[in-house]
Amino acid sequence: MNTSPADETTAIPSWTVGDVTVHRIDETPLPPATGTWLLPDATTDVVNRQDWLRPDFADHEGTLHIDSHSFAFTVGGLRVLIDTGIGNGKTRANPAWHDLRTDYLERLTAAGFAPETIDLVILTHLHTDHVGWNTREVNSEWIPTFPTARYVTSRVEREFWAGYDMDEPREQMFRDSVIPVEEAGLLDTVDVPAEGAEIAPGLRLLSTPGHTPGHVAVQLTCEGETALITGDCIHHPVQFAHPSIGSCVDIDPEQSEASRRKLLGSLAGTRALVLGTHFPPPTAGHVVTHGDAYRLSPVPPAPQAASH
Repeated sequence: MNTSPADETTAIPSWTVGDVTVHRIDETPLPPATGTWLLPDATTDVVNRQDWLRPDFADHEGTLHIDSHSFAFTVGGLRVLIDTGIGNGKTRANPAWHDLRTDYLERLTAAGFAPETIDLVILTHLHTDHVGWNTREVNSEWIPTFPTARYVTSRVEREFWAGYDMDEPREQMFRDSVIPVEEAGLLDTVDVPAEGAEIAPGLRLLSTPGHTPGHVAVQLTCEGETALITGDCIHHPVQFAHPSIGSCVDIDPEQSEASRRKLLGSLAGTRALVLGTHFPPPTAGHVVTHGDAYRLSPVPPAPQAASH
C-alpha cells in the first residue's frame, strides 16, 4: 500500500496561460525503476550525456524521475481536469499502482476543484495510470468521482480498446475505471482529425497517435498564449534530446516517434508552455533546439499555498 498523507501546508504548483491558471494536482512520484522499465533505451549512458536533465529530471546516477499527476484549470467558464491518474484502492498488477492511498482528491479540492464542481474530464488515452480517479469506491461499488462532468476521449481510442483482446489486469481496469463512467452515461467520444478538434473555446485536442491509436495531447490557448499538455506522447524530457526513444508499451512505436517529432518540431522556438503529464518538478518549460534535437528549458511554477 502506498500512502501520502494530506498536508495543509502543501503548495499547489501552478502556471498562467493568459488569464488561465493551470494547477498541477500531484498524485505520487513513481519508483526509480519506472524509467528503466518504461523507457528501456534511456540507458544511464544516454541520460548522463544530457547534463541539462540533472538534477530535476534525473539523478546523478542517470536514473529518471517520473511522476503521476493531473492538470486542472478553468477556461471559458468550464472547470477542466486533464487525466485522472492511478486512483486509490484499486487492484493493479503493477506494484507501484496497486491499492494506493494518496491525498489526490484533497489536493484537487485544495486547488479549488472539488470533484462535484468539475465540468469536463479529458482523458488523453485509456491507460491505467490516466483513468484511475475516474471512479471511487462507495459501498463496494465503483462510481464516477466527477458526477456532473462530461468525460471525453477520442472515438478511435475507445473503439480500439473495445476490439482489443485484453489481459485480465486491463480488463480489471476497464471494469473499475471506464465502464462505470459509460454506464452512468458520462463518457463522450469525439472524432479528432489530423488538424485537431476544438471541444470548447480555447481548448483543443491534438491527434498524437502511436502510444495508443487514439492518443491526444491537449492544447490550451488564452489571450495569445498557448500551453500543451503532453499526455504520453512524451513521457519524459529525455525524449526531447532523443525523440527516437519510445515507451515499452507503445502500441505503434514508429507512429509514436513520428507524433513526438512532429509535436516537438511544432513547439521548438515558440513560447508555448509544455506541461508534461509524467514530468517531475518543475514539470513545465519551453522547447528549444539543442544540437540536432531539442531540450526542455524549465519554467518553474508559482506555488500557491493550499487552503483546506
